[in-house]
Amino acid sequence: MAEDPRRVIIEVFARLGRETQIHLDERHRHFRITDAVIIGISVLLTIVAIFNVYYVHILYQDMSGIVSSMDSMHSNLQHVRGNMTSITGTVDSFEQHMQNMDSINGHMSSLAETMPVVRGNMNAISGSVGSINADMRTLGGGMTTIEQRFGHMTGSVAVMRENVRQISGPMGFMNPMLP
Repeated sequence: MAEDPRRVIIEVFARLGRETQIHLDERHRHFRITDAVIIGISVLLTIVAIFNVYYVHILYQDMSGIVSSMDSMHSNLQHVRGNMTSITGTVDSFEQHMQNMDSINGHMSSLAETMPVVRGNMNAISGSVGSINADMRTLGGGMTTIEQRFGHMTGSVAVMRENVRQISGPMGFMNPMLP
């Protein structure tokens, strides 16, 4: 007896239906695993984002503290620079007074001629005054150098203050977005 050709087609379609269902069940299981992995990664990324926002907030507060410290340091260095200018002026005044010591030395020489007993002591004083005069010139030059260096330091602190202020600027933009 001959086989019915419809039966073969029905068996092929039945087999195709079973294979398709098995394939669909396997895909559905893989989709559930993928969904679970995506949810886990999303939760992990959310936690990391919360900590990042918290650390950005802390960094902003620290930067603000650094900027205020730089402002305070800049104002203190301005005050010190003013004091150094005053000291330099005083040393210059001393140096001018020390230049009068040359005329005093001349008067001492004339006294030495009239007072031979005092002459030895006056020569010693004259040498000391010359040494003091030279020391005062050196001190005046040193004070001028110190004043210039304080000027450079004040400028450098001003640049550092502006750089830190520029760094903390984006943090100030993000601060209203922070919790």
